[in-house]
Amino acid sequence: MHAFLVCFIIYCYFCRKKQNKKDMQYILKAPALINADVILPASKSVSNRALIISAIAGGGIIPDNLSDCDDTNVMISALKEMPPVIDIMAAGTAMRFLTAYLSITPGEHVITGTERMRHRPIAIMVDALRYMGADISYEGEEGYPPLRIRGKQLRGGEITLSGSVSSQYISALLMIAPALADGLKIKLEGEIISRPYIDLTIWMMSEFGAKVEWTDIDTITVEPHPYTPHHYFIENDWSAASYMYEMMALSGSRYDNIVLHGLFDGSKQGDSVVRYIFSLLGVKTEFMDADPETGATVVRLINTGRCVPKLEYDFVNSPDLAQTFVACCAVMGVPFRFTGLQTLKIKETDRIEALKNEMRKLGYVIHDFKGCELSWDGERCSPDYSLGIDTYEDHRMALAFAPLAFRIDGLKINNPHVVTKSFPHYWEQLTKMGFVIEEIK
Repeated sequence: MHAFLVCFIIYCYFCRKKQNKKDMQYILKAPALINADVILPASKSVSNRALIISAIAGGGIIPDNLSDCDDTNVMISALKEMPPVIDIMAAGTAMRFLTAYLSITPGEHVITGTERMRHRPIAIMVDALRYMGADISYEGEEGYPPLRIRGKQLRGGEITLSGSVSSQYISALLMIAPALADGLKIKLEGEIISRPYIDLTIWMMSEFGAKVEWTDIDTITVEPHPYTPHHYFIENDWSAASYMYEMMALSGSRYDNIVLHGLFDGSKQGDSVVRYIFSLLGVKTEFMDADPETGATVVRLINTGRCVPKLEYDFVNSPDLAQTFVACCAVMGVPFRFTGLQTLKIKETDRIEALKNEMRKLGYVIHDFKGCELSWDGERCSPDYSLGIDTYEDHRMALAFAPLAFRIDGLKINNPHVVTKSFPHYWEQLTKMGFVIEEIK
C-alpha cells in the first residue's frame, strides 16, 4: 500500500509538471545576424532502429551517440525494464517497432500510449504479425492500441502489404525477420511511400550482418540469419538540420553563418534531401572536415540570395519536412504546391489541418486537395498574431514555426515543450544563436 501511495504521488507530480508545461507560451525575437555552431541531436530514426536490432542481436552492446529525445528514451526504458505495461506515450516509432519486437520476445506485455496514440491505426501491422503466427489482442477499440502481446517464436514466410502504408510498419517487420524461423519475404503493392526509410532499415540491418535485399522492384527478402552485435555510431539528425536551413533562408543575409556538426555526406536518412530542396530557396550546403573514425562531417550553410519564384515538390519520401517548407515558403512569399502528403493526417496530429489553421493566424490561406496535397498561390487574409501558434502536441509544429520569428517579430509559440519528442535542447540552442525567448505562463 505504501509503495502504491508513493507511486501515485510521483505520478501526480509529473502530471502537474506536464500540465504546467502545456500552459506555457514563448515569445520569440530572432537575432539580426546568425553566427552559430550547432550541435544537432542524434537521429531518433537511426537510434530507434539500432536499439531494436541490437536487442534482437542479444542486447549486449549499446549504440554510440544515442538520441536523448522522448521517443528514444521510452524505447530505451522499455527494452531495459520490460515492464508488464509499456507506455510509449506519443512515440509512434516505438509503438510500431516494439509491437513487432514483443511478438518474438518471450513474455506477456500490454503496450499503450497517449490518447492520440490510442487513435492511431495499427491494424495493418497487427494483421501481418498475426498472419505469421503472433499472439496479439486488442485491449480497447479494434484496430488501435493498447495491445496485449504474448511473445513467441514466429515462422515468418511471405506476406503482401500495400506500399502506401506507413514505412514504420514495414521497417518493424523487416527488423524482426532475421529471427523468424523461415525468414521473411514482403511484397509491396502499389505506390511505395517513404521508401528512403525502408532503405535506411535495410542498410542498417545489413550493417549488423543480416542477409536482406530488394529481390525485385517491389519485393524485399530477408533470410533467417542472425544479427552480429557490434559497436554502432548514430549520426546526427537531418530532420533537425532542416530548421537550421529554414532559419538561414528566412534571415536572408549573406553575412550569416551556421555550422552543423555530426551529419554524414551520403547519409541514408530520407530527410537528408533537405539540402537539395533548400538550395532552391537560396541555401547552399558545404561539407568540410570529416571524422576519420565515425565519418561524421562538419557542414556549413551559405546564403546565396538566389531563390526560385515557385516551388513544387513531392514529399512522398520525406513527409516530415512538409511543415518546414509550408511555413518557410509562405513567409518568404514563394508560392508552392506540395504533394505526397497522405500520411500527414495520421501523424502526432492531423498536420494538414494544423498547418492550414496556424498559417491562417499568420495571414496565409493554404489550400488542401484530397488530404494529400497542400498549395499556396499567394492568397492572404487578416492575421491575428495575438493568438500564438498552437502546437497540437506535435513537436514539428513548434520546430518548424519558430524560425518564422525572423520575419514575424514577437512570434508566439504555445506549449513549446513538445520539442522534447525529437529535439530536447532546441530552445537552448536558439538562445545560443541569439534568439531572445520570453516565457509566459
